[in-house]
Amino acid sequence: MLLLASQSPRRRELLTQLGVKFTTLNVDIDETQLINERSNDYVSRLAIEKAKQGWLQSHDINGALGADTIVVVGSGNDEVILGKPTDFQHAKYMWQQLSGKQHTVMTAVALQTKTQCYQCMVATQVYFKSLSESEMHWYWNTGEPHDKAGGYGIQGLAGQFIKHIKGSYSAVVGLPLYETSELIKQAGIELYEC
Repeated sequence: MLLLASQSPRRRELLTQLGVKFTTLNVDIDETQLINERSNDYVSRLAIEKAKQGWLQSHDINGALGADTIVVVGSGNDEVILGKPTDFQHAKYMWQQLSGKQHTVMTAVALQTKTQCYQCMVATQVYFKSLSESEMHWYWNTGEPHDKAGGYGIQGLAGQFIKHIKGSYSAVVGLPLYETSELIKQAGIELYEC
């Protein structure tokens, strides 16, 4: 049995696709980015902290799985992480950063077992179409973007805004299926018996 240290319905649905038995637990960690912390280090740290907290708070499990997803625009010293929008103006600012451009979605996964923490990070390039003001208002009013990094969900209505991706679709949704299954195997856990 695995523990998914997340209440995300998207991650639950994706983990179900691997055919594993799991339970969920919402863990509370400080998600503040450290000063000068690079985006890949930040998302990896959050996934590890979630997995470790899940392991500490659970019993009778083979491993605790933690994951985190961030949306990044720019690169190097100019990179900006787009979190969840607080209101329409915040969402509009984010969509203006994404509109007609390419951005990176990073999803990190960590699996804490009794002896070790296994981890990986998947970066996917996402290419957005140019959004009109009316599309932004319409999408905001659907309610869908309110709880999503970058203010959009590729698996929902915003799928129509995506020209194409280069990388893992499931990672953009919140849990890279191939890499997660490989982590479980690497930890010595039988994928179809946990």
